[in-house]
Amino acid sequence: MQPPFRLALNAKSLMSPFTGIAQYTRNLSLELEATGEVEIAYFYGLGFSPELRSVPAVGHEGAKRLVRATIPKPYMAARLVQQTAFSLGAARRRFALYHDPNYLPYRFDGPTVVTAHDLSWIRYPETHPAERVAVMNDLFPAALERANHVLTDAGFVREEIIDEFGVAPERITSVPLGARSTFHPRTAAECDALLAERGLTYRGYILCVGTLEPRKNLQLAIRAYAELPRTFRERCPLVLVGMKGWLTSNLESLMQPLVAAEQIRPQGFTADEVLAVLYAGAQALVYPSLYEGFGLPPLEAMASGTPVIVSNRSTLPEVVGEAGVIIDAEDERGLREALLRFDEDAAYWQGRASASLTQASRFSWRRCAEQTLAVYRQVLAQA
Repeated sequence: MQPPFRLALNAKSLMSPFTGIAQYTRNLSLELEATGEVEIAYFYGLGFSPELRSVPAVGHEGAKRLVRATIPKPYMAARLVQQTAFSLGAARRRFALYHDPNYLPYRFDGPTVVTAHDLSWIRYPETHPAERVAVMNDLFPAALERANHVLTDAGFVREEIIDEFGVAPERITSVPLGARSTFHPRTAAECDALLAERGLTYRGYILCVGTLEPRKNLQLAIRAYAELPRTFRERCPLVLVGMKGWLTSNLESLMQPLVAAEQIRPQGFTADEVLAVLYAGAQALVYPSLYEGFGLPPLEAMASGTPVIVSNRSTLPEVVGEAGVIIDAEDERGLREALLRFDEDAAYWQGRASASLTQASRFSWRRCAEQTLAVYRQVLAQA
């Protein structure tokens, strides 16, 4: 076995509450380390560390707000500082390869791999803050040109990037993500204590997971849920897990009456050990997103033995396969009927739950790491 090669990995996403990119960065890194084939140094914005942080850094949000309020183009100013720190650190450490798991790599004098998770700012610019759209439009094309190889999470996005930017097919590889072992089926006895703390019962609630922002299409879920019989809503609340994102005023107005009636239960950002129980105890996960680069919550719910209802958009049919219930992203009636069938037809629910476990078993973070490592070896061989 060859000695491990030195890998620089941008881990700045781990310094904020965990979104999908942070989960990707952390779980891929853990599995890469386990192979023994790479020696990873993690870049956290101002320097490198051999430590993979397991929890988000805290105390930065106030500083971020101050910077945004006082410095013109704060992202670009911060990026200039970070580029300087990255270049100085990289020069000292002599990395063989640099992987940026978050779209926009720093300049690096060596082979570079970049992961592009989706093109949501192009497909649905209205669902992003305007500053973010401007930054991505400005920097992403050059990032693609600098990269020796591009990774995506799903075949759908790979084809989109080829079509949109003319990337040569041999320079871009789809590597599916995985579900962590913490997401697995649990009995009522294993879930009841935590659920009771939140006023919930096993298989007695509907779950939505994801940052509260327009692209997740939670308004469809809430409108459909609001039209269910009152008796259903009173015994089976809609539980929302995810931090508040952006452009949420319309969503909050729509939610407010049902929140006041305790039929919608916002949980905010939730630790993994709690989320794992919420997945396993739910009657179903609803994920009607307009666009996804992969769709970790549906995969994690399926791995927990919980059936999923997803939209027919982007990568979601690719992830859930025939195990998931797939509806049109604008079909309130279809979503209501799916929820009622899960509630009323135990045999149908059990069939979908069993199929969900089978589908989820096709994905793993170990497999993701092995396929990513194969791309690293290919890039190094061609350097």
